[in-house]
Amino acid sequence: MARRGGIDMATEGDVELELETETSGPERPPEKPRKHDSGAADLERVTDYAEEKEIQSSNLETAMSVIGDRRSREQKAKQEREKELAKVTIKKEDLELIMTEMEISRAAAERSLREHMGNVVEALIALTN
Repeated sequence: MARRGGIDMATEGDVELELETETSGPERPPEKPRKHDSGAADLERVTDYAEEKEIQSSNLETAMSVIGDRRSREQKAKQEREKELAKVTIKKEDLELIMTEMEISRAAAERSLREHMGNVVEALIALTN
């Protein structure tokens, strides 16, 4: 190495390598791969979605009242249908015929006859289908 005015100069056989190193602090170990970060991110997305879809209490109360109203209307319609069916007169012979031929209970035979306004033929056809 030759020296010129306080500066070292490389000559033809000398080779110096300088590696750039960080001087900002102590050396850090290489980062390990994060295996569980994706699960945490997925969980975060799920909770964000759930928070966006929260139902307000007023909406919940409205929905519950709508469901309650619908159930009460269905119940009332069912009771009215039962009253109409109870008004239908059926013959005891028709009832016994259906019970013996179809081998069903008295209640089922009576229900079928009442639904078909006491018509034995229609009741039997409906029971065979």
